[in-house]
Amino acid sequence: MAERKEKPNPEEMRCATCGIRQRAEANPNAIMARVWKWHTGWCPGWRAYQNALAEVDEEAVQVMANL
Repeated sequence: MAERKEKPNPEEMRCATCGIRQRAEANPNAIMARVWKWHTGWCPGWRAYQNALAEVDEEAVQVMANL
């Protein structure tokens, strides 16, 4: 039988602490911000990070709805 994978924790993923991302967010008009934007268009790790963030948000909404 296939083992079940744990849901990725967005805080533990590389994108959460990426230096390029931090520099791009600190100065959105810099060339590094353009490189970052280009990179996020094709990076599978960024997609996985975004999906993990969406799952966390969805779980939070479900918890709030059950209160």
